[in-house]
Amino acid sequence: MNEPILNSHNKAEYEPAHTAEHILNKTMVNMFGCPRSRNAHIEKNKSKCDYILPECPTDEQVKAIEDKVNSVIAAALPVTIEYMTREQAASIVDLSKLPEDASETLRIVKVGDYDDCACIGAHVANTADIGEFRIISHDFNDGIWRVRWKTLAIR
Repeated sequence: MNEPILNSHNKAEYEPAHTAEHILNKTMVNMFGCPRSRNAHIEKNKSKCDYILPECPTDEQVKAIEDKVNSVIAAALPVTIEYMTREQAASIVDLSKLPEDASETLRIVKVGDYDDCACIGAHVANTADIGEFRIISHDFNDGIWRVRWKTLAIR
């Protein structure tokens, strides 16, 4: 169950972690007003995301990030896919990471009413399928906060 699958680029993706990344990204945008992660590496055992921030989050803020991501997961939100034109998508998602060769019709992944993101990846059907989100470590260098995290399987 929840084994990594290959996406259209033959990249293995672990659905719970990929969906957790969407929740983490939205949480960072909401808490810090920063852009979504521009550099992410998502795997089953450990993942990382980089965020542009003016300073390193405090220990209390790191705990608040982890708590918020886990509260969204616990809310058992449906994860759905909707297709729309770029023009329609531009009013609800940030298209700045969109490759130049992307089609006119975009695939938007919605995590309940919490997050909307243009994405071609694999996701769980419900946030309750993610398990627990845990921040393992983090560091701050030259305006980049790198956070390493994992999802713990549902027991």
